[in-house]
Formats: sequence, C-alpha cells, structure tokens
Amino acid sequence: MQDKLKTPENRFYQIIVSRLDGDNIHSQAYQERILELVNKGIGGFILFGGERDELKSFIDKIQSLSEIPLFIASDIERGVGQQIKGSTLFPCQMAVRAAIHRDRAEDVTILREAIKAIADEAIDVGINMPLIPVLDVNQNPSNPIICTRAFSDNPEDVSWFGSEYIRGLEDSGLLSCAKHFPGHGDTSIDSHISLPTITKSYKDLMRTDILPFREAIRTGVGCIMVGHLRIPALGSMPASLSKKVIKEYLRKELGFEGLVLTDALNMAALMGIDHVPARCINAGVDVLLHPEDPDLSVKELLSAIKAKVIDEGCIHAAIDRILKVKSGLQQIRRVEVDYHSHNILSKQITDRSITLAKHTSGILPIADGSRARVVLAGVNRFYEPSLWEGHFKNIFEWDDTIVLLAIFTETAAWKGSSGIEDEERLRVVELIRKAKRSIVISFGSPYVLRYFKEADVLIAAYEANEQAQEAVIRCLRGEMEFRGQMPVKVLVSA
Repeated sequence: MQDKLKTPENRFYQIIVSRLDGDNIHSQAYQERILELVNKGIGGFILFGGERDELKSFIDKIQSLSEIPLFIASDIERGVGQQIKGSTLFPCQMAVRAAIHRDRAEDVTILREAIKAIADEAIDVGINMPLIPVLDVNQNPSNPIICTRAFSDNPEDVSWFGSEYIRGLEDSGLLSCAKHFPGHGDTSIDSHISLPTITKSYKDLMRTDILPFREAIRTGVGCIMVGHLRIPALGSMPASLSKKVIKEYLRKELGFEGLVLTDALNMAALMGIDHVPARCINAGVDVLLHPEDPDLSVKELLSAIKAKVIDEGCIHAAIDRILKVKSGLQQIRRVEVDYHSHNILSKQITDRSITLAKHTSGILPIADGSRARVVLAGVNRFYEPSLWEGHFKNIFEWDDTIVLLAIFTETAAWKGSSGIEDEERLRVVELIRKAKRSIVISFGSPYVLRYFKEADVLIAAYEANEQAQEAVIRCLRGEMEFRGQMPVKVLVSA
C-alpha cells in the first residue's frame, strides 16, 4: 500500500480522519465532496448520523473506490444506535457497570453478548474503528462531559470492564479505541469548550487515571485517543500536542505500539494554539481526528514540511503504523445480525441497572398509582410526551400523598454541565421539605442525588430515555426488583 502514497500530500491526507454526516448523503453535492476526499487519499471518516441501510451502501461505495482501506470511525459508546437510525441503542457505560456484577457468571455472559452485539452491528454498517471504550475514571461529580460515559469512579472497575470491551471488539476484527488518555475523568470543564487542567501528582495519575490504559495495553487495545488536557505533572503542553505524554509516557513507559489518535481537532480546547496539526505529528500522533477543514490541515502540514518544522521520521512512522493496521482490517467479514434480539438484550441490561441508592421502609412499592404525585424536572424533551400519566395520577397536584420527583439530565458535548440548574435544584429541595414522603429519581447523572439526601427514597437510572423510564416505573410498582449497583460514590446512605 505504500506505493499508493506517492506525494507528501497523499501521505498527509492518509493521516486524517474527517467528518461524515450520514444525514447528508442524500445530497449529490455532499457525496461528491466525500468522494473528492477519498480520491485525495483521506485516511477515513468519523461517522455521525444517518440511516443504516443507506449508510451501508454508501460506505461500501467509498471503500470500493479508495485505493487504501478507509478507517470508518464512530462514537458508539451506547451501541451503533447512538449514531445510526435502525441500529440498537444500548445503555451507557455507567449503566452497564450498574447492571453487571463481575463475580456473577450470568452477568458476565450478558456483558459479552452485548459487546458482541455492538461489534456485529458496527461491522454490519461498515464501522471498523469504534471509538470505545471510554476509560476515564469519573472522579469529579461535576464532570460535564464524561459522567455516565464512564464505567465508574473506581479504576479497577474501569480497567475490568474496559478490558472486556477491548477483547470483544478485537476478537471481532475491529480496532478498539481506549479514550481519553491520560484520563478526562477528574475535570469540571468540557474540553469541547475550553482546555481543562488536571492538577494531580504523577503518582496519583498512575494509580487512578492511567491504570485502566495500562491494563488496556496489556489486553491488546489497537488504538488510544489522547485527550485535549493540560496536566502539569506530565509537562506544560496539552496532552494531544505533547511529545512527553505520547512518546515518553504512552510509548516508552507504558509500551504502547498501536495507533495514537487525537481527540477531535474541531474542539475549542486547542483554540489559540498555532500549527496544531504539525505539533500533533511531532508529538507522535498517528491520526488527526476530525479537523475542521481537512484540506486546510493538509496545506498547513505541507507548509510545515517546507519550513522544516515537522520531523519527517514521525510521518513515516505514522504511515507505517496506519498501513499495518489497515492490512488487518481487510479481513473483517459481515455476519447476519439479529436486531430484534439485540433490542431485547439492551432492555435486559437497562432493567438490571436501576439502582436503589436510599430506601426508607413503608414507601415502596407503589402498586396504587393514586398514592403518588409526580413532578418532572430537568431536560423536558426527555419527558414530553410523558410516560408517567398512565401510571401515577394527577400530575403536579399537591396533597399529603407521596411526592415523586423525576429529574432528567444529559451528558453531551458543548453543553458545559451534566447536572441541573441551581434554581431548579432549590425548588426540588423545597418540595422534598414540604412533602410528607418523597422519592427522587435521577434519569442521567447519579451525582444529582447528592443534593437530595433528605428524600425518603433515592433511585438512580443512568439514561433519560423511555426504556429507562419504563424500567423505573416497573420497579416503583413492585413488578421488578431493583438490581443495580451504584457505580460511583454519591455521598448518600443506603
């Protein structure tokens, strides 16, 4: 494949993974733009959105036209359904950790079946570089961007679950990707918005944040994504631009020989830093992920070559690693996918994840829905139209029965928060104080529960979707047991 990279321009396109909006492939002009990048030798695409069958056809088309196999990457932390319509949406990683008991063979079987399902659906649509698992250890309750994307605040748990994902994906022929090295779990800033600083000592980093990545390397992870993070203990440069972080710690000390890629380069964390693509290459990065403009990035790299500010040895090493990995990806074969059984499996994990964090006797179950009055708070698009009206009567009316407060939150890029606004939090606290008996349910971040310790019952779900709401309602009515384990410390008594 090396002979197909005849010019510096070809080589620079090969180290870029650009954006592909699946919802735009209906446009002939958009298709032509993507095909133009393929003809220039683009290394691959990161996939957002689209419909399954249409994308399968389009990805097959661009793969057939590319002289070198394309990386097709996607953030499918909750399964392919997180991005692609018609595929299965699985629970987030924190819900998986809540649902699965490591010491129960039945649970481990369910986990491995889920990972295999995600891998099979990825292969079916044409994704060969799933950007999972998230190996951040979420130790900051105010983390706005990791939160429920992490398995836990416990590095050993994160390591174990991460290794299960890596083995399952790699055994299916896919390129697993551990992220976000050296660890984005102990921040209160979203790196989509600005550059977080992590002030831990080197010893603390190795004991907590870096531990899961060390285990991932032992397990055989194919790719590691480096985060846009400033970590003074590891040097002055952001990790994704740091020779010390990538060459000294990740390559030399941890012994990682696979692909290194950046977190998305369209994020605001690196805003104001000049020559970012060249700095990444010199730092030891192999793949530039999601630059705002791939053509502009190539022009910048060509200028950097002329100015002799790029170490050409780094380019050759990156290309060698990319082509070596791509030669293996050609062996992936599609299998028949049973999407119906995958939906059942997703629901089974959600059902097992619902966690009773605090329980005062005599309140649950609520078999008679007229005993409870429901207040819905947080992100309203998750509960409108509401599932609750058919189960609990007289929503928003007030009397001396149980007050059930359902709080909906989400963890999303560019949002800046994974909790609820202070004003709304104070209103919920006031309702708890007025009520004779109260139940608070967090649909999303379990850390929300730490504000409402005065409530009689605290329940953690980890998603705000209908599947999680239905599971909680069944638990409240006594139709199903609470089976989840709390994956993080939320400072509440059991």
